[in-house]
Amino acid sequence: MVARKVRDTLPFLLCSEWQVKSSGDQSNTSENGNTNGGSHLDDVLDDDLIEAMEAESNEKFPEIHLPLKRSMLKAFRSMDKELKLHPTIDCFCSGSTAVSLVMQGQDIIVGNVGDSRAVLATRDKDNYLMAVQLTVDLKPNLPKEAARIHKYKGRVFALQDEPEVARVWLPNSDSPGLAMARAFGDFCLKDFGLISVPDVYYHRITDRNEFVVLATDGVIISPNIISLQKKKILYHLYRNAD
Repeated sequence: MVARKVRDTLPFLLCSEWQVKSSGDQSNTSENGNTNGGSHLDDVLDDDLIEAMEAESNEKFPEIHLPLKRSMLKAFRSMDKELKLHPTIDCFCSGSTAVSLVMQGQDIIVGNVGDSRAVLATRDKDNYLMAVQLTVDLKPNLPKEAARIHKYKGRVFALQDEPEVARVWLPNSDSPGLAMARAFGDFCLKDFGLISVPDVYYHRITDRNEFVVLATDGVIISPNIISLQKKKILYHLYRNAD
């Protein structure tokens, strides 16, 4: 239910934010949405992290695509707020990851929350196809992710019977054991370091690039192979994150 809600809503939020940025109008839906649902730690975290991420990575990001990047950051935040306020979907211990790709001419911009992936198929010097991962799996054992979770009193550790899978736990309870550091929903952990802020990536397409695969180990409910020769604009992939 969470993944379907994200599938149905996030594209419209992103398009709306993008149009607002393009027109220069600052009275957008995500800012208006801040008046609903009260103030929570995840709201503060999102505000601080969006500013920090922009300052940290904008030097590497083409200036022409900065409005799209900011639109993606705000759309993901608005999506999480809509889930929090939804009257019938219980998102307290249920959530979704998402990876979204926008293609603009020869440029692709990818937003990722959780551990879904965007993988580029490109040809090497011998003309063989090879896979290049465009995103980073946002797992709790990544130093930056773990540091944020620990800062807000969440815990990160793996169970004895699966030592390779780090999970996020509440401060005083061995639950829920979420195997990712960012997700939509899962509000039981949003006061303890879990966030819905996406990592946003830029890549310039070359003649050697053939297609992008948006991949997940969960439930695929959108097309997941994107030909770089087709001028479609927006693609999304979601998975359950519980």
